[in-house]
Amino acid sequence: MTSIEKYSDRIFENIKQINEYGQEFWYARELQEVLEYSQWRNFYEAVQRAAVSCENSGYDIDEHFEECEVVRKIGNGANRKVKDIKLSRYACYLIVMNGDPQKEIISLGQTYFAVKTRQQELSENFDSLSEDAKRLAIRNELKRHNSMLADAAHDAGVVEQRDYAIFQNYGYKGLYGGLGAKEIHNKKGLKKSQKILDYMGSTELAANLFRATQTEEKLRRDNIKGKQEANQTHYHVGKKVRETIKELGGTMPEDLPTPKSSIKEIEQKSQKTITKKKDE
Repeated sequence: MTSIEKYSDRIFENIKQINEYGQEFWYARELQEVLEYSQWRNFYEAVQRAAVSCENSGYDIDEHFEECEVVRKIGNGANRKVKDIKLSRYACYLIVMNGDPQKEIISLGQTYFAVKTRQQELSENFDSLSEDAKRLAIRNELKRHNSMLADAAHDAGVVEQRDYAIFQNYGYKGLYGGLGAKEIHNKKGLKKSQKILDYMGSTELAANLFRATQTEEKLRRDNIKGKQEANQTHYHVGKKVRETIKELGGTMPEDLPTPKSSIKEIEQKSQKTITKKKDE
């Protein structure tokens, strides 16, 4: 039985809270139970690791990990005030990404919080955007995270430009079932000067964004050192994303349609629209 059959992402929605400002959050102790951590101290260690990742990513810890006290029933049925933490969706995302992926509920949590968090980061009204707008938003996000990935790879020992090209190819091969950048380029029927990332639809771009963000975080979290180790890490993360797509019944990235217009053409069209509105 897969995690999709045994669990539903409603399990995370059911414990979601909304504060007086309409902002969503999760209580750490409730998330602990859902993620099947038997002891608070073990889960608290996972929370602390996630907080460090949050800070290393340049975010304000207090905005995502808010310490509080809540009244909860203890073993004998009595009510008692206990320390808890209000977690943002991003905080939950970091926690599950540090969890054991062999546990079905952790695997489901990784998919749930990763997808929702990335959509939230890209746009508050992501679902209402046109396909071109989604492509442009995700492509810009991917540019930013590819820069962060390059920095993490450099710290791991991938220094030369040629070595970085090889490193990137390992990620593609994991995600695309063995196809490297050249094979993907040929499959899309692109000209030599055309870049594969500029001819991907929003779904394919999102898969590559997930690959990039998770590889960057894993390189840093596991303190990966050496070109070969970095290459294998990128490959295995790409393969894991591919397995998740398959588990969810999605289309493999190499089988997704190639858009006729490039990201550059969308940007030019968008700029013309902005210029026209200014002139009116």
